[in-house]
Amino acid sequence: MTSSPLTKPPIDKKALLARYIAERDKRLRPDGNAQYLQLTGRFADYLDDPYTPVVARAPKTDHVAFAFVGGGFAGLVTCARLVEAGVRDVRIIEKGGDFGGTWYWNRYPGAQCDTASMVYMPLLEETGHVPTEKYAHAPEILAQCRRIGEKYGLYDNALFHTEVKSLTWDAAGSRWIIETSRGDRFTADFIGLGTGPLHVPKLPGIPGIETFAGKAFHTSRWDYGYTGGDPKGAPLDNLADKRVAIIGTGATAVQVVPHLAGACKQLYVVQRTPSSVDVRANAPLDPAWFAEVATPGWQQRWLENFTDNQAGGNAKEDLVQDGWTDLARRIREKIVTLPPAERTPANMLAAYEDADFEKMEEIRARAEAVVKDKETAQKLKAWYRQLCKRPCFHDEYLQSFNKPGVALIDTDGKGVERITGNGFVVAGHEYEVDCIIYASGFEVGTEYKRRAGFDLVGRNGRKLSEAWAEGMQSLHGIHVHDFPNAFFVQPTQGANLISNIPHNLTEAGRTIAQIIAHARQTGAKEVEVSRQAQDAWVALLLKGMGRMIGSPDCTPGYYNNEGQDPGPAARLNMGYPAGASAYFKYLAGWRESGRYEGLAFR
Repeated sequence: MTSSPLTKPPIDKKALLARYIAERDKRLRPDGNAQYLQLTGRFADYLDDPYTPVVARAPKTDHVAFAFVGGGFAGLVTCARLVEAGVRDVRIIEKGGDFGGTWYWNRYPGAQCDTASMVYMPLLEETGHVPTEKYAHAPEILAQCRRIGEKYGLYDNALFHTEVKSLTWDAAGSRWIIETSRGDRFTADFIGLGTGPLHVPKLPGIPGIETFAGKAFHTSRWDYGYTGGDPKGAPLDNLADKRVAIIGTGATAVQVVPHLAGACKQLYVVQRTPSSVDVRANAPLDPAWFAEVATPGWQQRWLENFTDNQAGGNAKEDLVQDGWTDLARRIREKIVTLPPAERTPANMLAAYEDADFEKMEEIRARAEAVVKDKETAQKLKAWYRQLCKRPCFHDEYLQSFNKPGVALIDTDGKGVERITGNGFVVAGHEYEVDCIIYASGFEVGTEYKRRAGFDLVGRNGRKLSEAWAEGMQSLHGIHVHDFPNAFFVQPTQGANLISNIPHNLTEAGRTIAQIIAHARQTGAKEVEVSRQAQDAWVALLLKGMGRMIGSPDCTPGYYNNEGQDPGPAARLNMGYPAGASAYFKYLAGWRESGRYEGLAFR
């Protein structure tokens, strides 16, 4: 029986899963995260700041009401809410030369958000900024970070090009002692930590990587002096006579490759596993349309609508309409067809799987339709579930392989064999190049202490690494017992909404500001979660279904700890059992009740 042009043939699920597992097995390796190199020793210069010169200053030995580690979205939204609550004596400590976090470092060509600007860029309504396009590019996002810093006076007390080396609780003074790389030793009544996962770049541990005699850099330290161009999109006009290799084909490379394609004499795109690349359909935002939409409270409504559509809510409309909400809509439609009595966890997971199979078949078909060379098109097909890796959306990446001088070097999951003084070797063949660009991402699966650069020392000298030795323990992902007056701003053990991280941060920031304002109003010097409340929260989390990403048949990547067993501690890397929408509603109610159940104010 043949299918008509309007009828899609049924998906052979058994064969598809077998293909997924075969592709996974190509990438499995025993070293897991250890396959990547820390940027220390001979690679330390990869961490230099190419954007802002370091300015000499005297060490700080003063006291502030609130100190925040990290100048990205987490620090900006939390400190902005504190200022709104009347707590103006705040200080952000940031290792970069300005605010922005990952958007300070990521200035590579084509860098842009892959969640819609209206819900991704924080505090748009408060700053009055109108996004120029559905998916804003990096310079606009960085400018918004600076706009927040200026509006709320956060530059006045900030410490840039400064890394925290120790944070120690001073019980006698009910305060934190902060020491930094710049010789600072000051104190703070309260501290916040926003050291997210996208700030410590890593390199692939390829044999001979240190021997390359040409130009090499990481995408988070883009060298426009070498390539020409600028972060705003000017042509990379210094590469016309250059042979360039970009190693890595994740979300960063998907954005970079279209700008390198055509700019270089020869571009080699070196791939272990292809990204899934769906349609982005980016376009300018119409100011007239925005004026109609942006009535008071608009951004909160959009945030809630996106989360309701994408993560467990009951939205009646889809304001954002993107790839994230599309997949969620498909899943809901599958579940709705189930009779109420059959909506068991197993059947709902099966519906989720069916929707994912269909979506990924469409994404693979897109690669075949867009890329003219059939062999290349086949190698660009992603054989895994959409949430095995960060889903990508782009309108020019696949098209880049139709341009002359662009070659996909598919390593069949094995990666680069070695690097030589003249280039790189794949399957025994040496490709000579003038420049190697590492699009190898940031450390995600490494321990918190390693990424943060310090180990928080709390009550009675207890270290955070000890408190979390068997996994993260918290209330709401914000408060940790034995670490009074300390607040974590991140998604885990809260909403755990991975599709729009800023929504997690904005709700945490609003909560923290309200708690600190309450402490000051009541004269409390210390705020701490009780052990009982923390244990109860963790027990509640464990009743849920766990993470919807990282299936055993996924190819290795940072979503699934590079295919390695993450250990028993990883079972706690989850969110609220009822979903992100329910969590945000719960947290708002918890906050607005004014009781702050589970916290002790002393």
